[in-house]
Amino acid sequence: MGDNMNYKKYDMGSFHLHVISTTRFKTVGLKVNFKRPAKKEEVTIRNFLNQILLESTNRYKSRRELALEVENLYNVSCGIRSSLSGNYLVTIFDALLLDEKYTEKGYMKKSIEFFLEMLLHPDVSNGAFRDDVFHLVKTNLINQIKSSSDAPTTYATEKMLEHLDANLPISYRIYGYLEDLEKITPQSLYEYYKNMIHSDEIDIFICGNVNPEEMKQLFQELFTINTLKRTRGSHYIKHKKVRKRSHSFIEKKNLKQSSLSIGCKLMPQSDFERFYVGYIYNIILGGGSNSKLFQVVREKHSLCYTIHSRYLNVNSLLLISAGINKEDYKKAVSLIKRQLKAMVQGNFTEEQLEQAKMIYISGCKELFDSPAAIINTYISYVYLNVDEVETRIQNIQKVTKEDVIKFAKNVYLDTIFLLEGDAHE
Repeated sequence: MGDNMNYKKYDMGSFHLHVISTTRFKTVGLKVNFKRPAKKEEVTIRNFLNQILLESTNRYKSRRELALEVENLYNVSCGIRSSLSGNYLVTIFDALLLDEKYTEKGYMKKSIEFFLEMLLHPDVSNGAFRDDVFHLVKTNLINQIKSSSDAPTTYATEKMLEHLDANLPISYRIYGYLEDLEKITPQSLYEYYKNMIHSDEIDIFICGNVNPEEMKQLFQELFTINTLKRTRGSHYIKHKKVRKRSHSFIEKKNLKQSSLSIGCKLMPQSDFERFYVGYIYNIILGGGSNSKLFQVVREKHSLCYTIHSRYLNVNSLLLISAGINKEDYKKAVSLIKRQLKAMVQGNFTEEQLEQAKMIYISGCKELFDSPAAIINTYISYVYLNVDEVETRIQNIQKVTKEDVIKFAKNVYLDTIFLLEGDAHE
């Protein structure tokens, strides 16, 4: 898989540097990850911070000045976002640079300096972010929060997860909450920024045609943060208890279609089940057009516009989403339950099992398609302890029908949520 891909990890005291050298691409990917245990009340301020850091910096006072510098640097692209990974909230700063051999000497250093300028030299004075920029971002965020749940499927999934377990980080809304937004001030935002810089665990990943030792020197010089090391806890969420009977919720909204969202808790018994069997189970059940849910609920009974399941390994959850007509709600749910039961009864073929393995393996091959994909693959090694891709391809072959049946017995239907469209045609 790797064309002599070479991975080096350096412990730099206040952060870890991961360098993946490869000559396959004309670009170099860079990610700086800040992570800490997820707290609901920090989601909004974290998102605020992400957006304000990209508006202006100590040196570049406006979006226009930033844009001009981006052009000078051959259109280097920079972004920042937060995501939830099991028990953790992770903020990801990323950049895509050109390989220096297509530009000019010193380009790599200049680009990384520019990228770190946004991160390490925010536009603050007297212990606060600039008022005008603060209000601009705040207005923007209000609109984002208000429209983030506009998509019926997204809304139905959010509500279902809140009913499933409101304390689980997966139920936190990644754009944040209006009531938390109102409490943020230019001062408190800067205090939070300092707190993040000084107490988060930091990992820097760089992938492309780069020399590991040079990168080590460069980041030692440019990334001037002295934080304390925290010990890593696990990202994986384990459920303490499961329901004997699932519970259901219905909410009406003026929509033509209804959105059905179902959450199942998983109690995997071993790493092999978690890392391998769960994926195969999901592909057979609802991961594609050959899956049982698609074939039975959609093709055979034409009860839904769309239906699929997702396996969220790090959260020990299986989610099923479907777009249906409201009058088909009861029938659709009973067919879905029947398919979950069919998995327990081993009601699937060896051919379906083999097909699922092929789908899994072809997914593995895409993990090295670009610098960003490679970085994400290494992030999963570092954060989630998953096996290397070659090992994964060998292990997935070992999954048997018995394994899938055993896994199916530990899938517990927990929450059913229907966003009922009651618009009249």
